[in-house]
Amino acid sequence: MFSNAFTDKAVMAELMARMLWEIRAVHFRPEEPYKLASGMMSPVYIDCRKLISFPRIRSAIMDFAAATVMSEAGFEQFDCVAGGETAGIPFAAFLAERLSLPMIYVRKQPKGHGRNAQIEGAMPDGARVLVIEDLTTAGGSMFTFIDAIRAAGGVVDHGMALFYYGIFPEAEARFANGGVALHHIATWRNVLDVARAGSLFDAGTLESVQSFLDDPLAWSAAHGGVSRLPVS
Repeated sequence: MFSNAFTDKAVMAELMARMLWEIRAVHFRPEEPYKLASGMMSPVYIDCRKLISFPRIRSAIMDFAAATVMSEAGFEQFDCVAGGETAGIPFAAFLAERLSLPMIYVRKQPKGHGRNAQIEGAMPDGARVLVIEDLTTAGGSMFTFIDAIRAAGGVVDHGMALFYYGIFPEAEARFANGGVALHHIATWRNVLDVARAGSLFDAGTLESVQSFLDDPLAWSAAHGGVSRLPVS
């Protein structure tokens, strides 16, 4: 079904990192750091939502996602694919199509009127659900959706993040404690490797980004941000 390039994890990671740079979804700005929703200051920012506007790149990444899930989780392990509101919804649709599975989506909270639904679509009781997000930092938002699916009678043992920060031990602990295997394609280190190889930034910028990836909370604290991730 997939060529060797679409089953080699290192190749997929490098290609996705190159794609993100090509569409200008990645930003390095250590001199004027970004403030993330957690309150953390970061010299890097990524906008994976831009992927939906580039059909060829989007198609390749969905191939990567399908190959990753099938090679790491199995071929007949899921009954449907779920996307989290809002960024995960289009990617759930794309991946469900690739895997020939039904799709549902999950709101951050019940909508507050009508059926007061939090899950939209048909999810039979006991359905094995693959949850997908465009990116995962420390897993907090993904578990909002996982918890909702489990509360509604679904089974979630696997999550898929197209892009995973890959720099927080707290994230690994959260997924392990939550009984979820997280699958991903690329991380910040893949993005930095491509930037270095292409000399996309000066040495000082690259070194500052490297310092952030090595100890993100210390970097954040030194630049006016939080020194610990919120518990969620």
